[in-house]
Amino acid sequence: MALAASAAGGGLFGLVGTVIGRTAGLVEARQAQVHEQARWVHESEMQKLRIEAAAAGREAELHAAETSGAWVGLSASMAAEAVIGESDKWVNAVRALTRPALTVLLWGITGTVFLGADKAGQAGIVETANFAATAATLWWGGDRGPRREMR
Repeated sequence: MALAASAAGGGLFGLVGTVIGRTAGLVEARQAQVHEQARWVHESEMQKLRIEAAAAGREAELHAAETSGAWVGLSASMAAEAVIGESDKWVNAVRALTRPALTVLLWGITGTVFLGADKAGQAGIVETANFAATAATLWWGGDRGPRREMR
């Protein structure tokens, strides 16, 4: 009806102008729709990245808490041993024999499990072994090592 009114009021040029104007409006609306769709895709991707970053942050916090707990356990173990003090000679001899044997046994078990684990499991075992090596170093040569008097 608008086209007919335009044609009646402005003749052929009015009709052509109206058609061109309506077509241009349609093209602009399509461009706006494409732009809006691209904006929503971008916003969706940004939200996805925010969610992934938050999940990674929570994972890092959990890992830090687990590691902190492991060190707290080692510290508690060292404190407990310090309270025990010197025992009878035979108790010290049994400890001196069993600790190295248990250490070798635990590393053997760890190696066996490592060979049967998938890549993610192996990564976890390597991380745990790294902590265990540090703890063993402290156990045998660090604070738990024999006390030597300074001259």
